[in-house]
Amino acid sequence: MKITIFGAGAIGGYLAAKLAIAARTDLSIVARGAHLEAIQTRGLRLIEDGTETVTPVRAAEKAEELGVQDYVVLALKAHSLNFALDQIAPLLGDQTSVVTMQNGVPWWYFHELGGPLEGTMLESVDAGGAIWKRIGPRRVIGSVVYPAVEVDEPGLVRHIEGRRFSLGEPSGARSERVTQLADEMVKAGLQVPVRDDIRSEIWVKLWGNLSFNPISALTGSTLAAIVADEGTRTLARTMMLEAQAIGESLGARFPIAVDRRIKGAGDVGEHKTSMLQDLERGRPMEIDALVCAVQELGRLTGNPTPAIDAVSALVRRMAVERGCYG
Repeated sequence: MKITIFGAGAIGGYLAAKLAIAARTDLSIVARGAHLEAIQTRGLRLIEDGTETVTPVRAAEKAEELGVQDYVVLALKAHSLNFALDQIAPLLGDQTSVVTMQNGVPWWYFHELGGPLEGTMLESVDAGGAIWKRIGPRRVIGSVVYPAVEVDEPGLVRHIEGRRFSLGEPSGARSERVTQLADEMVKAGLQVPVRDDIRSEIWVKLWGNLSFNPISALTGSTLAAIVADEGTRTLARTMMLEAQAIGESLGARFPIAVDRRIKGAGDVGEHKTSMLQDLERGRPMEIDALVCAVQELGRLTGNPTPAIDAVSALVRRMAVERGCYG
């Protein structure tokens, strides 16, 4: 089984390290810069449970060095995907599966969903349908990623918590390709449930991301502070209910109540969201996939999103002013 991890940052690096340690697959990663150099010269280093492991991993800057793969795991952020299409192309053959590990609404959302919107391409995350046309939704295995991981320095990934990577076919089928990949990941020490409704799980994670992330970026507040403040908690709740109406109109299920989801976010404590961290570091923020795509789904389904619209306008304007709009 040939697997390439495209984008060896925190999540990609962690997954690559776990698969490499298990040494059951023909594994490669595509990386660049100091991260690539460190992996090529010293191996991929992982700190997990207080122990550092160093594992040799085949790493390349150009995907054409690696050839056609059985699986390509896209571990870069959603706003970077369009710019990487030419680099990804040499990895794709007729039978290659592509695992999407981006946060937010995926570009393939309306592939094999059925209904009047079947085949709709989302402009907010796939302008002009470029990703849909170049990668092709038939290749896709959806994923929801839960581990908290950081890159401490080039070539060194530190695992904080969580080992779950949910996988699922857009059609809901329990295919051979998704079960084989899940088995390999489980043998590498990961928790990999195969879902028959991956979109619902995407929505539950997105539920918090679309509200807490932009509010955190706008206010500089941690999750605990947002939930503790009546005004920001109410705003987050309103955004989440708008999103829930959209998701449910598309057939998604929300297995927990909104207030329980909010409490869970607050229980995380004094944690800065990824969007706030990106803002502080001057990096592009995941606004389109987390917020703008939900607005687009609202328009497509006839569900109004006034609170989401207001927060989206503010966070996009701030991102443009700070040079952090992805």
